[in-house]
Amino acid sequence: MLLLMTVGVFAGYGYLSYTEGKIDRIAASDLTSLVVAPLEEGESINFLIVGVDDRSTVPEDWVDAFGDFSGRRTDVMMIAHISDAGIQMLSIPRDWKSSIPGHGTNRINAAYVFGGPDLLVQTIQLETGIPIHHYVEIDFAGVGAVVDSLGGVDLDFTYPGRDGKSKFNTEAGRHTLNGEQALAYARSRHYEVYRDGSWQPTSGGDISRTGRQQQILIALFSQVTSPSSAFNLPRFLPTFADRITADEGLSLGLMAGLVQKVLTLDSRAIDAATLPVMNQTGEDGRAYVVPVDGTSTMIDAFLAGQPLKP
Repeated sequence: MLLLMTVGVFAGYGYLSYTEGKIDRIAASDLTSLVVAPLEEGESINFLIVGVDDRSTVPEDWVDAFGDFSGRRTDVMMIAHISDAGIQMLSIPRDWKSSIPGHGTNRINAAYVFGGPDLLVQTIQLETGIPIHHYVEIDFAGVGAVVDSLGGVDLDFTYPGRDGKSKFNTEAGRHTLNGEQALAYARSRHYEVYRDGSWQPTSGGDISRTGRQQQILIALFSQVTSPSSAFNLPRFLPTFADRITADEGLSLGLMAGLVQKVLTLDSRAIDAATLPVMNQTGEDGRAYVVPVDGTSTMIDAFLAGQPLKP
């Protein structure tokens, strides 16, 4: 029995080490803007989760709904706050009017184009005052692969929905979305619902889209922590590791501790919100979004670990 337990421990550690080795790392010297994570027991940690729009990695057999744009740009920016009390997710609109160090005024997602992850982290910290301890990046194809590795994600739809541009289409009810469908839903900017006998556009644009992105992440979390997904974890873990880019400080020990913590949490208790903003046309003619009265209040609540919505 002792021998079997010893073999099991080393086999498990070897599997985790193998999994960690698949992560594409960003050298610490290239991410100097990160704040050193707290080491005390019970301290909270903030992750900047970045979804990158990179059409070159999209599988050839997916529906042609992505266009042929070249290069890489940030499509999703979300700060995840993990503590003993739970998980909070705060989305940052990509058109946030920001002062980017060395590059003047621009949309906040332009920081990634100008200076990669480090300048993006620096700009977000300057604009929000929220310390970023770790950085995780994933592209379109990566999201689809992760969803498929878990056998899909389950979402409830009150009405039939569609988006002609992202090619998303669903009937009302509870449905399991595969990776391609989940991404089409998360990317939807022209979402319509069939209600009262006609197709009706939903309001919100990019802000509503961040809500759909949070839905997908929460559904993924629920799927990972569900007992029914236990047999999918050996496929999910290496797929997830292989598809993300992360800072060097996101160690095997830290990840194991976070997994142990989040497995005790209920996905229904995840507190998710998008920073409230309003539209504005800048002096340069660009369309921006800018803070409103409730923006600083929500940031203060996030920093204090308090509910993001009244």
